Amino acid sequence: MMQFVVQSQRTFMATRLSLRLMRSSMTQRASFSFSAMKWEGGVSMVQGASRGIGLEFVKQLLENNEKGHVVATCRNPRGATGLHDLKNKFVERLSILPLDVTVESTIEESAKSIREKYGSLNLLVNASGILSLPDALQPETTLTKVQKSSLMLAYEVNAVGPILVIKHMWPLLKIGGGSGTERDVAIVANISARVGSIGDNRLGGWHSYRASKSALNQLNKTISVEFARKKDPVISILLHPGTVDTDLSRPFQRNVPEGKLFTKEYSVQKLLHIIDNVKSSDNGKFFAWDGQEIPW
Repeated sequence: MMQFVVQSQRTFMATRLSLRLMRSSMTQRASFSFSAMKWEGGVSMVQGASRGIGLEFVKQLLENNEKGHVVATCRNPRGATGLHDLKNKFVERLSILPLDVTVESTIEESAKSIREKYGSLNLLVNASGILSLPDALQPETTLTKVQKSSLMLAYEVNAVGPILVIKHMWPLLKIGGGSGTERDVAIVANISARVGSIGDNRLGGWHSYRASKSALNQLNKTISVEFARKKDPVISILLHPGTVDTDLSRPFQRNVPEGKLFTKEYSVQKLLHIIDNVKSSDNGKFFAWDGQEIPW
């Protein structure tokens, strides 16, 4: 009798476990189906989105794709009035998250939040950058003005930060490669600068900014090789936006030739055209706003 009771209990427990696993499987399939349908227009992330080029990327991504969703990150979301104005207009399609490229834990938290809400990414734009900061960083006009603190600060923000963002978003990009969009790959677009080109350096100066962007270029090239070697559906490119009328360039616009100072709207429109037309064979390349390749 006791043996029969024990056997019955085991059968009952096995049946419960089987039903639980079946429900879990059905839930996961339903969740996947729901996500695939919900994020039909794809999910883009713009890092450094509170102002300037980053904010304009968010705006145009939302306006150009009526089904697309955008995750905008910045150090201080509460003070990002431009993002909140867009949030009021695109309530369901814009998410705003805190992320400081100098604090890796905030990058990890953003990746976790994106994974929980969206499950994948189709586009990552690294738009943050630093050129000058009162009492901390100014473009050097001569070697005698170079300081270790300036070099390290520029490197941390302009090179280390973007690569750490890619590191933590990589699993989401691999899942999102091609899903929900007309592309067959996910894209990483890093905002670099022509002054980071060693081959194009004819004027010298701006040591910290030039070196940090050169570092970003090399890091991007290196990860693009890894993406290709592992056959991941992800490509990573570098983009030079031109000289754009933003807070970053404003103190240095005096000597910009006529017709070479671009609005944010114009520059981002050109950069998105490159992103929309990029091919797998462009993985690792460095493009100017007009689509021309820039020498390393």
